[in-house]
Amino acid sequence: MNSIPHHNQQIATIFRSMADLLSAQRANPYRVRAYRRAADALLAIDEDVAAVAERQDLEAIDGIGTDLAKKIEEFLETGTVRAYEELQTPLPAEVRSWATLPGLSESLVIYLYFRLGIRTLPDLDQLIRSHLLRTLPSFSGSEEHLLQAVRQRIQNDKP
Repeated sequence: MNSIPHHNQQIATIFRSMADLLSAQRANPYRVRAYRRAADALLAIDEDVAAVAERQDLEAIDGIGTDLAKKIEEFLETGTVRAYEELQTPLPAEVRSWATLPGLSESLVIYLYFRLGIRTLPDLDQLIRSHLLRTLPSFSGSEEHLLQAVRQRIQNDKP
């Protein structure tokens, strides 16, 4: 049995990590699956992906489309994938602390921050008042209690 070429292994590892991070952020499941499928495809070929890229044939690999081909080329040129680095960026401490608010969990806070772009307590206040938060299956609480807690934090943060 042939060993898996080094570049293929490295990129497959990155794609799997991206899939896991995206899954944790509740990204589109098709996107998550695309990264996992691409990782599997890279591990299944015997040829080094760098050689495939050199002859501009990445999209011939099953599961590799234009977007993933660009990410492979980026890795081969720079040693990293910017989208992966961005996914690894942790939540700011203030945002992470929202998980202690009534009805919010860490995974819901991650979803609010990365998928809905909720970056500040006033943003969160507005989301709650719009009643969109209660449509999320992972919200388990009272909008009224959460709104009170958010407003209390906003008040406490004022100088």
